[in-house]
This record gives sequence, C-alpha cells and structure tokens, in this order.
Amino acid sequence: MADKILIYGGSGGIGSATARTLKARGYDLHLVGRDRTRLEALAAELGAGATVGDVTNTGLFAQAAIDAGEALAGLVYAVGTITLRNLSRLTEADFVNDFRINAAGAALAVQAALPALRKGGMPSSVVLFSSVAARQGFSLHASVGMAKAAVAGLTLSLAAELAPQVRVNAIAPSLTRTPLAAGILANEQTAAAIANLHPLPRLGDAAEVAALAAFLISPEAGWITGQVIGVDGGRSTLRVKS
Repeated sequence: MADKILIYGGSGGIGSATARTLKARGYDLHLVGRDRTRLEALAAELGAGATVGDVTNTGLFAQAAIDAGEALAGLVYAVGTITLRNLSRLTEADFVNDFRINAAGAALAVQAALPALRKGGMPSSVVLFSSVAARQGFSLHASVGMAKAAVAGLTLSLAAELAPQVRVNAIAPSLTRTPLAAGILANEQTAAAIANLHPLPRLGDAAEVAALAAFLISPEAGWITGQVIGVDGGRSTLRVKS
C-alpha cells in the first residue's frame, strides 16, 4: 500500500496542484475541501478519498482524520485567505476569521492527524502555508499578514515539539495565479504591475508551489524541518535596479 497524504484545501488552486503532483509520484491521497463539486471531481480523477467541509467548523478536523485512516505519511494544509483592506476598514471579525482559517485551522488539522502521522513512518511530514506578506510589510495586509506570520511561528513550534517523528515546514509564496487570487488579478494591468514588483518579473504558478510541497513531503527532504521557504520570485529578499 502506498503512503497516504491528507490534503486540506484539496479543491483550491495550490491544494489541487499538490494533489496531482503527489499522485503522479505514487502517493495515496485523502482530500478535504468545502467545494463539494470540485472536490469530488478531483477525488474521482485521482482515486482519492474525500471529506467535504469548511475549516471554520472545528468538527471537520476530527472527521477528516477518521476518514483519512489510521496511518499518514504526511499532511498538507493548503488553506488560506487574501484579505486586503485599509486598517480603518478591518473589523475584529476580519482579524479573527483570517487567524482562524490560516493559523488555528493549521494547528487543529495537525493536532487531529497527529496519531496517524506518528504511525505513518519515521519521520512523516507536514507542510503548512505562510506568505511573503509575513516576511515583508505590504500596505493593506495587516490582517492576513498577521495570520500568515502566525503560521510561520506555528511551523517552528511544531517542528521542535514533534521532532524526530514528524517534520514540519512551511512554504511562503508570493501572489500566485489561483482561484483565490482571481479577484486581484482580474485586471491585467494590475496583474502586470504586481508581477513587475518581483526580481523574477512574473506571478507564481500553482504547479511551482506544488513541486516544493511534494518535495518537502518526500523522503528526499528527510533532513529538512522547521523551515519557512519562499516561492516568491525573489520578492522577500531581493531588490533589483529598475
């Protein structure tokens, strides 16, 4: 039997790309997502199990862990938000919702799956998602930047606590062409302007992020834990002459 990976956000852009990449590498999958139609279609395509639900429902995590089975080689939490508002327009509900979906949801997903991750081999692997906005300050990102920075802190804490049985790493993408980002990228001039802010002047592709997620899940990354790795066209660390 192939190793099994539990993927939250399986009906999303990066989650579905990761699922396809991992399936091509021989893994069994269990997908979790809130879009029933897209999730069930992808599960059928990949021969995967599926649990439909929203991560704001805390009962989802226990159910997904039960549905995924007794042993897991890895977990990918590819769930997120893009809340871009001026500080004066952000509400308490905005801050709580971003934290709950991005950070608390990741922690609860790992917590529920931990017994299975401990049975899935030595070591199993968890991949979470932070953001370039947790490393570099951007206007209008107060809520989502704070939430994604919490994911980076969670990654370090869990990597320390769960070693050596479970490796924990995070990916910090810059803006990537996914359904979640469609509203921001609907205007091609805006999309081009954002692309040109990167030293590698284009937007990210979900398959590029998925390739790193699949590597971090794999035994090839067996000596990597506690890392937050950018897939961001150099935006978090580089400045180039205009």
